[in-house]
Amino acid sequence: MIKKSTLTLLALLTLASLSPAQTLQSLVHPPPGGAFLPFQLTDGTVMFQANRSQDWWKLTPDINGSYLNGTWTKLASLQAGYVPDDFASAVLADGRVVITGGEYNNGQFTLTNLGAVYDPVANTWTPLPAPPGWDFIGDPPSTVLPDGHFLVGRKLDMQVASLDPKTLTWTLLGTAGKSDFNAEEGWTLLPDGTVFTFDVQNAPNSERYFPSTQTWQTAGSSIVDLHSPSTFGCLPYGSNGQFCYFPPGEVGPGLLLPDGRVFCTGSNSSAGPGHTALYTPPAAIGDTGTWTVGPDFPNNDNAGDSFSALLPNGHALVEGNSGTLYEFDGVSLTRTLSASGALMVLPTGEMVVSNGSVVQLYTPAITTFQRGWAPKIKRYPKTVVRGSSYQITGQQFNGLSQAAAFGDELETATNYPLVRITNSATKHVFYARTHDHSSMGVATGLARVSTTFDVPAGAETGSSTLEVVANGIPSKAVTITVN
Repeated sequence: MIKKSTLTLLALLTLASLSPAQTLQSLVHPPPGGAFLPFQLTDGTVMFQANRSQDWWKLTPDINGSYLNGTWTKLASLQAGYVPDDFASAVLADGRVVITGGEYNNGQFTLTNLGAVYDPVANTWTPLPAPPGWDFIGDPPSTVLPDGHFLVGRKLDMQVASLDPKTLTWTLLGTAGKSDFNAEEGWTLLPDGTVFTFDVQNAPNSERYFPSTQTWQTAGSSIVDLHSPSTFGCLPYGSNGQFCYFPPGEVGPGLLLPDGRVFCTGSNSSAGPGHTALYTPPAAIGDTGTWTVGPDFPNNDNAGDSFSALLPNGHALVEGNSGTLYEFDGVSLTRTLSASGALMVLPTGEMVVSNGSVVQLYTPAITTFQRGWAPKIKRYPKTVVRGSSYQITGQQFNGLSQAAAFGDELETATNYPLVRITNSATKHVFYARTHDHSSMGVATGLARVSTTFDVPAGAETGSSTLEVVANGIPSKAVTITVN
């Protein structure tokens, strides 16, 4: 006779075997020249820096929209002399990619002030001068503001500069109220347009930058220490190594969640594992917001100077320094699979994990999302012509978060709209290049936003569906005719 307890155990084991689990799959076609840092281009392709070199490659999904079966194309290389690693970066509202600085250049610790802008239509890089007076940039924090300007903080002090994407000119901004220098800090864009950071040198303090007044204000104490003490002394830099940089330590990424909290992850403290904390931005002007303590990383792990990205299900995917991926569901931090590399969410809801030699796709066990998180299409052309451009308007085209974060540099935010067209008869998938988004904010709510999309010349004609995708979450599809 089988005991009741045994039956219960068998039932639980059966349920476990039937439960969905996370998966990690390598691309069918490996990257020919290596692939590390990814950028989601607005035509649905993904651009990768090849192993911290001057070379770049593009991954194009197949005709069914599969990135797993995608193919590779070599892109234009950076200008001579610029071989950066650990730089500031972003996809701009017009679809171009900007990078500036680099902790290393051609493998040397230089804190370079070089930069470049990539035009995906022309497949060309244009050198980008440094902000006025910035002899060194290095690996700085950066973000794109809701108005489309690219904000960068100089590593070695408190200076901040804003790049106008239309003129590619820099403006130095005020920084009154900053408590410490920008080194090793990460910046998280909040729904109100302010920029949030938790300090490294002055941990456990946190701060918010107000672009409208060009001032910093405290955001309170993170309660637990999220930074690791520095293990370095003087790091020489300059043309003759005549200057010294003293690193203040590291922190982990800070990722805005769909519920409005920022999940802040820590590097190893002086004792024990990396801590986490959750910051809730203030509801009223003048308040600092509130902090609560989150779960520690298991097994003495931490996320110092590591990647995090937001899954469509609302979980934060965080890469531990041990090479372990963790999902944070708002309460618990759970170990999933072993992998390391840069993280970025795709329009399919899969997560890119690229470590230089291997590119994998991570699929969570839970792939559903709350319908209220999705973009909403309000006005669109019901008939489109191949090779022509159209405007589409709606709500939440930028998603609820930048959906990507790092300890400081290597930003791969995806808070901008993609347009996906699927032919109703063949089910073949075509991405229309988007550009000139009306906003680069996050969690824009009921505000009307828009983007322009270019119907691909190779799109199949006939009845089709159109979706706007933000951070891997698609809108409800609408029906169009492609002529």
